[in-house]
Amino acid sequence: MAERAGRSVPETLRRGLTFWRRSIQARVVVSTVLLSTVVVLAVGWFLLRQVQQGLLDHRVDTVVREAGTENQAAQERLAAVPGTDTDANAQANTVVNSIFTSGEARGFSVVMAGPGAPHTSLAERGTKLTPQLDLASVPQSLVDHFDESGSPTIAWTYTTIRFSSRGEVTSSTPGIVVGSTVTIPADGSSRTVYYLFPLDDVQQTLALVERALLTAGALLLLLIAALTWLLTRQIVTPIRLARRVAERLAAGQLQERLRVVGEDDLARLAISFNQMATNLQRQIRQLEELSRVQRRFVSDVSHELRTPLTTVRLAGSVLHEARVGFDPPTRRAAELLQTELDRFETLLVDLLEISRFDAGAAALDLDDVNLTDVVRRVVDSTRALAEQRSTEVVVRAPESPCVAQADVRRLERIVRNLVTNAIDHAESKQIVITVAADEQAAAIAVRDHGVGLAVGESAMVFNRFWRADPARARTSGGTGLGLAIAMEDTHLHGGWLQAWGKPNEGAQFRLTLPRHARHPLRHSPLALVPEDAAEVVA
Repeated sequence: MAERAGRSVPETLRRGLTFWRRSIQARVVVSTVLLSTVVVLAVGWFLLRQVQQGLLDHRVDTVVREAGTENQAAQERLAAVPGTDTDANAQANTVVNSIFTSGEARGFSVVMAGPGAPHTSLAERGTKLTPQLDLASVPQSLVDHFDESGSPTIAWTYTTIRFSSRGEVTSSTPGIVVGSTVTIPADGSSRTVYYLFPLDDVQQTLALVERALLTAGALLLLLIAALTWLLTRQIVTPIRLARRVAERLAAGQLQERLRVVGEDDLARLAISFNQMATNLQRQIRQLEELSRVQRRFVSDVSHELRTPLTTVRLAGSVLHEARVGFDPPTRRAAELLQTELDRFETLLVDLLEISRFDAGAAALDLDDVNLTDVVRRVVDSTRALAEQRSTEVVVRAPESPCVAQADVRRLERIVRNLVTNAIDHAESKQIVITVAADEQAAAIAVRDHGVGLAVGESAMVFNRFWRADPARARTSGGTGLGLAIAMEDTHLHGGWLQAWGKPNEGAQFRLTLPRHARHPLRHSPLALVPEDAAEVVA
């Protein structure tokens, strides 16, 4: 179960990546949402900072003003004390009690520092404070400020208001501490009073603003995603329809067209696409008709020429047999006539075979064939041509049979065309024919060391009537259709016929057939590039 789950995760990831690569709509929607998210977060952060700063500034102004009001009221109460009251501690207690009462009513805490040496802590000065308030709530930096300034100014700072019980902090909240001084009339001394205002209302307002911004941002992103999906769908849908129609056109359904809706750019694109499809359909039909007429013409001419050719061959045979009694020029003419009649008949046979391929009338007569036997028969039949060209043909085949299901007649024709082509271009150098097979495929490679092939000619060499050097004579009397017919025969077998060559290093033609008919080929037992060529490159 765990292994199956482990395999499903990469499969799901692969499908997701495939969908991401193939879907323009998904990429546009996701990219737009991501960019919009970044913008919304940046704008939300900026707005939140502005709101926070505005709330804090307003709260600071309010608490400073309230602390100043309380401090002024305390100073007025001290000023109203009778002159006979000379107890400074009693006056201080009266002031701090009135401030404590006001703090309980308005929600702030109070700390009154007693007299003490500069830069000493509040705990060392006989400080009076709101019950359970922790003296650490008043920053020492603010205490030092009043010790150094010595003037009855108001100063404030941010702090954390802590309440403790039995030495343990029970609660804490952010707040603002405002410090101010009051003068005791009894002895003229100054006492510093610290007003601690919590920021609970500011925190609640900020929390409300954050929720509102998050909700608005989420709704905005959903709206952007929906709008983007809708807009991209309006653009992508016609493109997908055009793709489907193009695929049907490529499959041969030339009557397919796009539906034109409206007059916008997409509609004009559909009109242009339909016009292109109509022109392509007309041209393809013209080419098909031209090809049909051409095939018909070749077939008709080939059949019609057989009757006069038979008559001419009979006459030529009579002349060729009686050439002994002719004078030398006439005897030579009779021999040339017989040779050209043989070549002409071969050309007609090849043309008829090509016309069968074009008409789709070619069929296979499959049987189990030993490729080694086929190669040796072809070598024996072309031995005279090879000796005439002073070319040695060597066969390299394994001792075990290399059997494949093939049409023996067509297979022999393929090998004969490859061998005669190699003899024609070997320039009296050795030709090596290699046969090999494995469980899936069997192959024949014909290697010569002649003129070779230039770059790009390995694909053109199978074209009809193509010649690498038009000025080069055909010593084997070929028609220019041999390799084209060999390629068609190979395709009938479901095989490969490939060529490799380099100028002045020779060429190699490799035929690969599946050992079992209608089995797809995936590899060849023989390399296309010969080993000796690879050594030269290295």
